[in-house]
Amino acid sequence: MPLSPSSTRALLAQLAHFPRKALGQNFLVDGNIVRKSLELAEVAAGNVIVEIGPGLGTLTSALLEAGTEVWAVERDQRLHQYLEETLLPRFPNTLHLTLGDAVELPLAGLPHERGSGFFKIVANLPYAISTPWMDAVLSGPLPQRMVLMLQREAAERYAASPGSKSFGAISIFLQSAFDVAPGHAVSAACFHPRPEVDSCLLHLVRKSRPVVLPPANRDLIRALFQQRRKQIGSMIRDRVPDRGDTWFAILAEHGLTPKARAEEIPVHVWQNLVQPPA
Repeated sequence: MPLSPSSTRALLAQLAHFPRKALGQNFLVDGNIVRKSLELAEVAAGNVIVEIGPGLGTLTSALLEAGTEVWAVERDQRLHQYLEETLLPRFPNTLHLTLGDAVELPLAGLPHERGSGFFKIVANLPYAISTPWMDAVLSGPLPQRMVLMLQREAAERYAASPGSKSFGAISIFLQSAFDVAPGHAVSAACFHPRPEVDSCLLHLVRKSRPVVLPPANRDLIRALFQQRRKQIGSMIRDRVPDRGDTWFAILAEHGLTPKARAEEIPVHVWQNLVQPPA
């Protein structure tokens, strides 16, 4: 069970650790949310799970007690040491704990041969790294399922629909590979210290035929969204070999014109634009 707010404060004091806002250290103190995370992820004994920022080990303990194998990466040295001393001895064969940066180790050191699509990610993501981390994960190999605790603003950006102000490059990359399934709202009261905004559990299920866009194509989409209010026709002419003729033909097939703006173009159209069928 998660620690209560008072026991969390007491443990942090014992460790002489002050939550670091820069690392997004808000510790979960609501057991219902832990159970909901495992439920949405369809966690079962024998699953291989990647966790980012295990902190005091609340979610980690629940995953391990459910019989899973957990690969976790923690950036904070003091919290890493605490987990080494308390949790690792209890689960020496199923907890793989690494000290490091999740952006550099997006799958927490999970060996490539173990990450051939048969793993899940269940994590409470620090807001500051959520987009670069997600970008790294979407480069593959892709997990079967992800259940991510995120600030609501970030979750809305990932799940945004075309035509909305939240829709951006990361929305395209994520929705090309994953379906957004029903998640769960999470109050700020579920954390210590209490964050200034509400969060949610974002629930992502890998598509039966996921599309992973190559790095060069993703760079192009990012560049176009940096000028999201400009018409696509005026931006693309000097960026592709045929001055945009192929793009304009694909847009026309989908009822769009060169006057369309980046945020108005649906995900499947973007896929055709940057990697048209041969």
